[in-house]
Amino acid sequence: MKTFIYFKIAILFLVFSIHAQDSIPKAQVFKSIQTLKTGSQNYKFNTLAGTMELRDEKNKPIALHGFTAYFKQGETKNRPIVFSFNGGPGSSSYWLHMGIMGPKRIVVTDPDYNKAAPYKLLDNPYSILDMADVVMMDPIGTGLSELIGESKGKDFWGVDQDIRSTSLFIMQFLKKHNRLQSPKYLLGESYGTFRNAGVMNYLLDKGFALNGVIMVSAVFDLRTLTFPPNDDLPYIVHLPSYAATSRYHKKLTKEMNSLNLESFINEVREFTENEYTPALFKGTSISENHKNRIAERLEKYVGLSKEFWLKANLKVKASEYFNELLRNESKTVGRLDSRYTGINENPKNQYAITDPQSDAISPPYTVGFLDYLHGSLNVSKELNYKTSAYADEDFKWDWSHKGNGGWGTQIAINTSIDMASAMSKDPNLKVLIMNGYYDLATVFYGVEHTITHMNLAPEIKDNIIMTYYEAGHMMYIHEPSMKKFKDDLSNFIKMTLE
Repeated sequence: MKTFIYFKIAILFLVFSIHAQDSIPKAQVFKSIQTLKTGSQNYKFNTLAGTMELRDEKNKPIALHGFTAYFKQGETKNRPIVFSFNGGPGSSSYWLHMGIMGPKRIVVTDPDYNKAAPYKLLDNPYSILDMADVVMMDPIGTGLSELIGESKGKDFWGVDQDIRSTSLFIMQFLKKHNRLQSPKYLLGESYGTFRNAGVMNYLLDKGFALNGVIMVSAVFDLRTLTFPPNDDLPYIVHLPSYAATSRYHKKLTKEMNSLNLESFINEVREFTENEYTPALFKGTSISENHKNRIAERLEKYVGLSKEFWLKANLKVKASEYFNELLRNESKTVGRLDSRYTGINENPKNQYAITDPQSDAISPPYTVGFLDYLHGSLNVSKELNYKTSAYADEDFKWDWSHKGNGGWGTQIAINTSIDMASAMSKDPNLKVLIMNGYYDLATVFYGVEHTITHMNLAPEIKDNIIMTYYEAGHMMYIHEPSMKKFKDDLSNFIKMTLE
């Protein structure tokens, strides 16, 4: 009798297990052939758009990870492959996808507002697809990605959780598509660079060496962005970007406005390092005469009045600068790209309440991409593409990081430690960092400060290549910078393959 009961329990357990497996949503992939015409060349790409089942270290399904992959027809597995993503955290990859990486790009009126639809999609001669296959990744919570099985958002939504899941996808994708021997690259933007620094170390520790890592509008030390209490660093590293922006909007003297941009920036760097930083370090012990001299110099380089700098104790947050520069014109400047200006809805505000660049380009990118996704890429219209994970009311980011001395709460996290470790363990690994002069979201001088404080061996430091663009966070919306972006990226990949 007991044997019969145990047999029935075993059968019920088996049926339940099969039912549980059947209830897990399955990955879906939609196929198409995409084309790209650049110059006299015509390229065709076998394209996959959809999801891949992601499994944990014990081979248990944990998520459906969204992606779009472009494989050039007639090529071998030795063709370079680039894994690309945006940042946020919580952003899908459609910005890079339709801005610079894919075979088509959205046309925007730069640096101005765009009219409503219809929007233009053109062949993208600035894509790297002529040299490498591209996989656009949508982290869990974005794009077509979704949780499956027993997974929870907290398993993916955090610094270390995100590094792990991104790395798992890359390793499993390479195996699934027979690309383990391909030259491998990461290309991330914004928080995607913060992610890159962790992923490059995680992959290397798993035996997956990368040929190169590309950082677009980088940040590795969050202190440079967050303006923590009593921390001078963010004020220091923002100053050259403030100066570049004020010069762009012709708010400086004729002498300053007439300088070559690079020469002007170098002069501001010298002032920042040799005069502004020591002055801030003095805190309230600075003399009134010294404080006045620094305020006069700040007016010279940034254009905000000496009186304003004195009232601010020589320290101005980015959100305050956005509103102050063009306050008398009832305008505010962009955070993502400070070339952009918009109507200041309340000129009395201390802080900006909107970002003109984001307001200007979001509609064409969003609508243009969705039309491309469901039209050209053949993705089912029954599926909902999430441009941001913030649509999920449970989305909350865990900012702790093992690389920063444990799991406790830190004021700001720094993944340059991970990057330094990977570059030291693999002295062949090269990193390209692409910076926009008018980016006030991830400032270029902040990246420079981080790089000079990573304590890299001299020969390793030389593996970091810095390039600069006369545009903002998404420098690829500025056509001259698109061309430079493509040239710089092409040269980087060629160099890493030699």
